[in-house]
Order: sequence, then C-alpha cells, then structure tokens
Amino acid sequence: MAKKNHRELIKWIKRLLWAAAAAGLVAMIVIAFLPKPIPVDLVTAEVEAMRVTVDEDGRTRVSDRYVVGAPLAGNLGRIELHPGDAVEEGAVIARMVPLARPLMDAQTRAEAEARVAAGTAQLRQARAAVQRARAARDYAQTQASRQEGLHARGSISADALDRAQLEVRSRREELTSAEFGVRVAAHQVEMARAALGRIDGDDVDDPENLEITSPIDGAVLRVLQQSGGVVQPGTPLVELGDPAHLEIAVDVLTSDAVHIEPGDRVVIERWGGEQALDGHVRTIEPSAFTRTSALGVEEQRVNVVIDLDSPREEWERLGDGYRVETRVVIWQADDVLRVPANAVFRHGDGWAVYRMSDGLAELVEVQTGRRNGLHVQIEAGLSEGDQVIAHPSDRVRDGVEITRR
Repeated sequence: MAKKNHRELIKWIKRLLWAAAAAGLVAMIVIAFLPKPIPVDLVTAEVEAMRVTVDEDGRTRVSDRYVVGAPLAGNLGRIELHPGDAVEEGAVIARMVPLARPLMDAQTRAEAEARVAAGTAQLRQARAAVQRARAARDYAQTQASRQEGLHARGSISADALDRAQLEVRSRREELTSAEFGVRVAAHQVEMARAALGRIDGDDVDDPENLEITSPIDGAVLRVLQQSGGVVQPGTPLVELGDPAHLEIAVDVLTSDAVHIEPGDRVVIERWGGEQALDGHVRTIEPSAFTRTSALGVEEQRVNVVIDLDSPREEWERLGDGYRVETRVVIWQADDVLRVPANAVFRHGDGWAVYRMSDGLAELVEVQTGRRNGLHVQIEAGLSEGDQVIAHPSDRVRDGVEITRR
C-alpha cells in the first residue's frame, strides 16, 4: 500500500512539473509577443536666444579704386611699381614720351578737348556729391544727438540709438568716398589739360617727357601695363586704391535678399583671424544676375555690400579679394521657446511633434515661427520643459509606449 502511494505521489509531481514547464513556455511566448517600449531620442523645449541668418561666402574689395590711364598716345617707359607698393598723391607712377606734335592731327586734338570737357563735368558732379554727402552726414549727426538725449531720458530703446549711430558711420563713409571722387576727377582734369597743352605746344619743363602721377594716397592694387612700349590714349596702366577702406561683397539668392535690409548686423567668420568681425549691410545692389551653382542649377543672385565695423587694428591683415564667411542677421530675439528642427514634422496642413506624456508618445499640433536650420520657434502647442522626440521613426504613433534611448 505504501509503495502504491509513493508511485502516485511521483506521478503527480511529474504532472506538476510538466504543467509548470508548459505554463512557463506559454508565458515566454506571450511575453515575446507583447509590444515593447520603442527607444527614442528625447529633446527639451527650452527658452533661449535665437537668431535667423543668411549665410554666404563673400570677397573683400577696396571700396574706392582708380585706374590710371595714358592721357596721350606715345611711348611708355617701363613701370617700376609692383602690387602692394605704397604711393602718395602726386607721386610719379609712369613716364611716357608723347608722339611728335606733327603726328597729332585735328582728331587727336578734338579727343583731348573732349576729355578735358568730360573731366570738368565729372569734377562738378563729384563736388556736388560731396556737398550732398556732407549735408547727409550733418543731418545724421544731428539726429544721433537727439536720439542720445531721448535715450538718456528713457524715451527710446538702445536699438534705436544704435541705428542712429550706425547711420552716422555710414554717412561718414559716403562722404569719404565722395571726397575721393573729387580728388580723382581733379586729377583727370589735370592730366587731360596737360595732354592738351602738349598738343597745343604750350611751354613745358620737359617737352620730351610726360609724367603720369597718382591722384590719391594709397597702394598699387594691380599693374595693368608693366612693360614699356607704344600705348594709345586711355590705355589702363595701374589700378590704385586704399587698402584701409575695405568692403565685402556677398552674392546671395534673391529669395534671401528680400529679407535683408540696410543696417542689418553682419558677423564675419573664418577670415583668418582668431575672432569674428562685426559689420553691417550698407546696401543691396538693385540688379541681380544669373550664376550656375556647383550642381549645375541656374540661380538668381544679387550682391549685398557690407561695411566693417570692427576696428582697423583687428583686420589690418585683410587685403583686396580675400575670402570670408558672412552671417547676415535678419531676425533675433532673446526669449524664444524653441525645439530642434529635427523634432518638427508635417502633419496635415500644419506642423506637429511627438511629446512624451507618462511614458507614451502624444501627437501635438504646434504653431511654428522662425527657423534657422537648427531650431524652430514654437509659438503655440508646447511649454518650456516639455520632452519631445527627435527624429521620430515610422514606428512612433500616438499613444505607443516609448522609452529614452
């Protein structure tokens, strides 16, 4: 009887073990088929400063340039100047021996008289431009003084005062450029009259040698006619300019240019120095042009001209034609609710994000504002500190369980 009971007990134990094994197998199958939380990357909606910029490469260039040309036909001596050489106003740039007067016909004399008349008219226009530039500068200085008083009383913002001071700097630069134009025009008239005097046979100190002088204090940018030889009237000889008066020309897409305004702040980077430079937009040229991109696509672009605001000592090693990278600030704000751009996606006719709520993905429609490529401004739909999913995959749906990767 005892042996029989023992065998029954063993039989029941085996049955229980088999039942437990079957239950464990079923449990593992059920667990294997249960949905698992989807691992995701989470980012935080935060209130930070944000700015939108137009980023393009640019080239420096001397703002005021002058090409010295041959005033008469004759035999030019070799020009000994080289690019980078400093020149003073009135310094001799080149010497030439004019053609003998018997070889100069009535047409040559008429052309010389026409150059004198054209130079005189240009000089009058340049002097009028100086008067306009001086009046604009005086008006800008008066307005800036008024703005300083209003700012001291708290009636206007610091931005308004900065714009007024920027206007004064711009008008001063325009006056300097206009005065440069007067010197150049006066030099052209002087050289044209000297050439006409040679044709008329007026007394000169050295009738066999005509000296061509510099109209400005500056430096040689390019020597256009290095070798000596016979040249015709108006042949370009040397290009002069003042390297201290640099500007930056940046060609941008016309679709970006419509958002840029004169006075916008510019950050100049990767120009070779240790720190970025400050500048501002002086003007947007009115005429666009077509350029083919590296991908072979024709683009409509327009030049934006930028003036440097940083002290000359910080960028004195920059020269004509140097490459720089520019960021034109078209919008900025200090307290903006923003999320990374990779968290926002199209949803219907608007935009949406997936927000983490109690371990679940919640689809939230948002109203977006400005974008800068890295971040998107959120105007409605989220609050500061909300956790949203970056790069949501096609496995993420509204209501699915998620976990931080």
